[in-house]
Amino acid sequence: MEGSAAALSALAAGGLDAHAAVPGESLLERWPDRARTVALVLAGDRGNAYAAAQVAWAHACTPPGGTLYIAGDRDKGFDRYVRLAGNAFGAGEVVARDGGMRVAKLIRRPGPTPALPDPEGFEAFGVTVVGLPGVFSAAKPDKATALMLGALERLDPDGSALNGKDVLDLGCGTGLIGAWAARRGATVTLVDGDLPSVRSAQATLAASGLTGAAVHSDVDAALDPAATFDVILTNPPFHVGRGVVLDVAREFIAAATRRLRPGGTLHLVANDFLPYETDLRALGEVRETLREAGFKVLSVTRA
Repeated sequence: MEGSAAALSALAAGGLDAHAAVPGESLLERWPDRARTVALVLAGDRGNAYAAAQVAWAHACTPPGGTLYIAGDRDKGFDRYVRLAGNAFGAGEVVARDGGMRVAKLIRRPGPTPALPDPEGFEAFGVTVVGLPGVFSAAKPDKATALMLGALERLDPDGSALNGKDVLDLGCGTGLIGAWAARRGATVTLVDGDLPSVRSAQATLAASGLTGAAVHSDVDAALDPAATFDVILTNPPFHVGRGVVLDVAREFIAAATRRLRPGGTLHLVANDFLPYETDLRALGEVRETLREAGFKVLSVTRA
């Protein structure tokens, strides 16, 4: 089971029958006999609620006497997460170490499966946001996103600029940006490579009484090859752990080059030190719509 569109593609290319799912989904229809062994790698940067959801899901997928192997980083909450798993499975032991990496083994005792953490959420920009555990900015608006939407609202105070336009929210997360565009009359497509983010975006649209398509896709790979847009909005990720990695943002810009109609505009928000201007010039003249509080909004209209 996997939530990353890129990972699912790689697994399929390797001949493996991977299944897209998020924590809490029942797998009994696909695998009627629960797994005797479950392996779980916990990302240390997605928070306690995400870890709790993964552990509860592993518990639901494992019969009494089944084995859970849980792997993670000692410096990113591994010991805490193993204690969390132990509350449901029973005491375990660390069976492998490599630097800061650890693997623990737990045997599931009989008992009820822990409840999944509730989704988080907030109200902002006329949108009711729903965020599943571990999704970026699930509990409050991301500062960069809020700055970009605020800047765009100041440029278009009556909300007419997006009315009737086809808008792509690239890397949608909880769906705030795409839902905001839908609220202003756009036909929206929201895309993310993380399945919990896509499910959050779908829930955000529904909770806000809005319509749109939320697509699980590695950048734009799952979109119709002929699909193009009048406006593309994005707040691209640039962190891998504590490192700065610009590859994803550059893939987003390349996707915008493929998907933006002539005369269409890309709006991108980023930390002000990130050097995206060179890549964006492939589309057209780069305008700095906003620079504030360590962030910038860059806008490019395709010739």
